[in-house]
Amino acid sequence: GDEASAYGALVLGTRDYMHKCGFQKAIIGLSGGIDSALTAVIAADAVGSENVIGVGMPGPYSSPGSIDDARTLAKNLGIRFELISINPAYEAYRTMLKDVFAGKKEDTTEENLQSRARGMLLMALSNKFGAIVLSTGNKSELGVGYCTLYGDMVGGLAVISDVPKTLVYRLSRYANSRRAVIPEDTLEKPPSAELRPN
Repeated sequence: GDEASAYGALVLGTRDYMHKCGFQKAIIGLSGGIDSALTAVIAADAVGSENVIGVGMPGPYSSPGSIDDARTLAKNLGIRFELISINPAYEAYRTMLKDVFAGKKEDTTEENLQSRARGMLLMALSNKFGAIVLSTGNKSELGVGYCTLYGDMVGGLAVISDVPKTLVYRLSRYANSRRAVIPEDTLEKPPSAELRPN
């Protein structure tokens, strides 16, 4: 069917790109959301679970459920999982900018600081371990600009950047029909960037 064909193409494209660029390992920021989950499943099928590193990077507004979902996905896939809080970096940026931002209300600037702190961590891990970062944004997000330059857009390959959000869900259910790896909570919860309260 359509889902099987699209999924196979994404796996093939990811494997081909990584190998032609000389990468054996992939790093993915795991938020506990559907986009990063699907990207991780594709990567594991493309280059093997032993060659994929999932990184949970909770911030001040990350829900415990999202962290648990990221950890469960990594366990189900059999990939390495690292948990690194962005809170120290986020607070450091806020302290550095405090005087310059004096009198200004918090807005998307502070939200983007969180995303960019995550991007910095992923690229540091990429450099240290010689692994390519796979970014996780989908076509619907890119189409409306719901993404952060130098944040969730960092990486050497945007695996699902041509996949609309509705197809992300269909492909995720297809992947789970072969072997249940994506937590049901990830499939059912409303999408959220978790960058501000509520």
